[in-house]
Amino acid sequence: MSEVKVPELAESITEGTISEWLKSVGDQVEKGENIVELETDKVNVEVISEVAGVLTEIKAEEGDTVEVGSVIAVVSDGEAQPASNDAKPEKQEEPSKEDAGKPEATEATETKEESASSNERIQATPSARRLAREKGIDLSKVKTQAGDVIRPEDVESAAKPQPQAKPAEKSQPAQAKSNDNPSKPVVREKLSRRRQTIAKKLLEVSNNTAMLTTFNEVDMTNVMELRKRKKEKFQEDHNGTRLGFMSFFTKAAVAALKKYPDVNAEIDGTDLVLKQFYDIGIAVSTEEGLVVPIVKDCDKKNFAEIEQVIVDLAVKAKDKKLGLDDMMGGSFTITNGGVFGSLMSTPIINGTQAAILGMHSIVTRPIAIDKDRMENRPMMYIALSYDHRIIDGKQAVGFLKTIKDLIENPEDLLLES
Repeated sequence: MSEVKVPELAESITEGTISEWLKSVGDQVEKGENIVELETDKVNVEVISEVAGVLTEIKAEEGDTVEVGSVIAVVSDGEAQPASNDAKPEKQEEPSKEDAGKPEATEATETKEESASSNERIQATPSARRLAREKGIDLSKVKTQAGDVIRPEDVESAAKPQPQAKPAEKSQPAQAKSNDNPSKPVVREKLSRRRQTIAKKLLEVSNNTAMLTTFNEVDMTNVMELRKRKKEKFQEDHNGTRLGFMSFFTKAAVAALKKYPDVNAEIDGTDLVLKQFYDIGIAVSTEEGLVVPIVKDCDKKNFAEIEQVIVDLAVKAKDKKLGLDDMMGGSFTITNGGVFGSLMSTPIINGTQAAILGMHSIVTRPIAIDKDRMENRPMMYIALSYDHRIIDGKQAVGFLKTIKDLIENPEDLLLES
């Protein structure tokens, strides 16, 4: 017998929520096979079985919060016993007159027992089985919407009353309940663990930092022309990797962090921790909220490597495949609200970091070239939110001005790299 425990997740993560059981009681499991998915503050983690055997006990239901080290299941030695349908029923004798009068309740009881036995053989999640028991639904009559495993939404669908033929006689209208058609309808939903964590962390940052935001604007003309000239050759030389704007801003951020090291720092008690590495968090939007995977060692990566890592992390984020290692250790963050059409914003600092760079939409606007000339130029507002306890206004403005100068003169940025 082997106990399945919640594994060590990360230094700052002490608990998780059971998201989904991938195996049911009685299922055969192999050593190293995923049996349950945990939702943590940062990512979803699949827990494996350390031994081969049969899942004989589940100690925590889906939706339960479990702490690191707690036992959530038991796997016993042996193999799952397949349901046998080969045995032929014994020939039964004709019922006697005395037996013929037995009540039909016996048959109903046997039918329920057969249904329960049949339900045990059907592939369904524990929460789906529990819901089926509560609603008195026979799992053998439930149709799955996707895959072969019955899930709670399939049971809910089966529990809905089917439309019936209109009765021949008009029945008396039922008395309306006071809440049948509320004038102010609402839907109450429990926040996901991820959304609860986002809310908690943002509030902590707001309460524990002296956050200010400074702004500037960038003329994107030169970088857009450079990208237009080089993008096809770049894609050919780097196995299809596309040249985007994020690599330019990431490289500019690294150069600015080297020039203004306090922006790459954090406060730990009464100490200022100056980070001498450049692991840049790139904010990615998912259905469950914003996540910030880390592009590590950006000072040592070229443009193509940065672009490819960003694409890989974005795909993993949308597929819910990010690992804890993808999310840990960032020193500075870049967020791009421009992909959603944002013209200007004040981004919130990520965790214990000292600052965050906000990019926005590129908009063509008339710009004064000199006192006699105006031109339409592609312009982007950029913002730096920073912790004023660490960074002075002069440093923040200088940092953002460095970003602006490097983006407007991308040849200088290439030399910096």
